[in-house]
Amino acid sequence: MRLNTRNNNAFTLLEIMMVVLIIALLLATAVHFMGGDLNYARSVRIKADIDSITTELKLYEGMNGFLPSTEQGLQALVTRPETDPKPTQWHALMDKVPLDPWMNPYVYENPGKHNQNSYDLYSMGPHGKNGTDAEYVGNWDSDTTQK
Repeated sequence: MRLNTRNNNAFTLLEIMMVVLIIALLLATAVHFMGGDLNYARSVRIKADIDSITTELKLYEGMNGFLPSTEQGLQALVTRPETDPKPTQWHALMDKVPLDPWMNPYVYENPGKHNQNSYDLYSMGPHGKNGTDAEYVGNWDSDTTQK
């Protein structure tokens, strides 16, 4: 007489689905609790971009004696401006102007509303349109204020 020697070492479909469900629940919980970290990361990135652009604007001003106008914008760091004030010593200081974490352009205003003797540089936040100043992260914040 032959005994049933069937090997049951394989997982059943139900067991595999249970493992997948548990992993999905763990991932969903992790994403939920990391939501605040994502907003923090975005704000850190904006501040880093503003610091980087500020460095290039200072270099532009050092070479030419003035900053680009609001109309020329940050594009003056990438392509030579054709409108006044035209720079006398121009070099491409950036390959391209970075976008904020929501893929919107940074806003550059010279003279600025917050920095009246200089310029304002800021992200309009996740909505990408004019709102309240409280939604903006800009160079008038405490650690990137222009003097």
